[in-house]
Amino acid sequence: MSDKKLPEYSAKIKADNLVPLWDVLGKLVTPEPKSPCQPTMWKYSTIRPVLLEAGSLLTAKEAERRVLILENPGMPGESKITTSLYAGIQLIMPGEVAPAHKHSQSAFRFIVEGDGAFTAVEGEKSYMTKGDLILTPNGRWHDHGNESDKPTFWLDGLDIPIVQFLDASFMEHHSKDQHPHVIDDGDSVARYGSGLMPVDFKPTSPTSPVMKYPYSRTKEALDKMKKTEEWDPCHGLRLTYVNPVDGKSVFPTMAAFMQLLPKGFETTTYRSTDATVYSVVEGHGKTVVGDKTFEWGPNDTFVVPSWHHHQHFANEECVLFSYSDRPIQQACGLWREDRGNR
Repeated sequence: MSDKKLPEYSAKIKADNLVPLWDVLGKLVTPEPKSPCQPTMWKYSTIRPVLLEAGSLLTAKEAERRVLILENPGMPGESKITTSLYAGIQLIMPGEVAPAHKHSQSAFRFIVEGDGAFTAVEGEKSYMTKGDLILTPNGRWHDHGNESDKPTFWLDGLDIPIVQFLDASFMEHHSKDQHPHVIDDGDSVARYGSGLMPVDFKPTSPTSPVMKYPYSRTKEALDKMKKTEEWDPCHGLRLTYVNPVDGKSVFPTMAAFMQLLPKGFETTTYRSTDATVYSVVEGHGKTVVGDKTFEWGPNDTFVVPSWHHHQHFANEECVLFSYSDRPIQQACGLWREDRGNR
């Protein structure tokens, strides 16, 4: 068939909702990951004042969730930080309540500032301290409140784009602003996250039954392990938050990590197929992603897209929280990493 007739052929069959594979195969099956996600950093010093300004314009109840979305510039208008993940910084002011609702999306709260606010999930009230990871499993009633005298900020991480892609989103509002708070803070940690578990426990969800992973315990583990100085050249010392029932990720759609980089440490070049969102807990340093360099400090957020070479450089001892869609990729046999130098 001649070159002239091929375009005519493609145009003719378009009316029947048919597309020749040979016209689009190069876009559908690429030699390497090709993502619109761009390496980007959000400075907390920029976000905090404008989010406080929003706090003077509407209440948490009026907003339902007072959040500024960290939108990747490579995907404007899509409310995505990566192609598969959502991120936002949420604020709750003293005395406020963010009303109870539940939805198909899984979420976690990584606390960046404040002490004394809480998230309540199905009645278990988990108080927030900087560095804590609090889970909100999908389909569970949850509300937020602030019993302190200072504002509290946290990073919201959700699998919204994944649920959206699957057309599986449902949401429901509770009849009251707050679901009854009937379970003490730390109950799920004591029951399921202390190396012990009720003998008759039968999991009904692939999500971790632990609602809060306190930073005090995470940091203690990092501090104990760093004494052996068994530094991974790509990550320093990196731990995964796990579901104590099966040792897998806390969510089937998202994995969460915490890593420690000693002062002066420079990681070797690394890349993996799971685009990763980072939040700086402690310390100052920089991350080089391709031809971009991000100078970061506490509470800053940055994203490394899929299959992008990157290195971390620690000016002092640093602790970094991160999350990605690695569990889905691993379940499908798709996840890949490259630990070699360029």
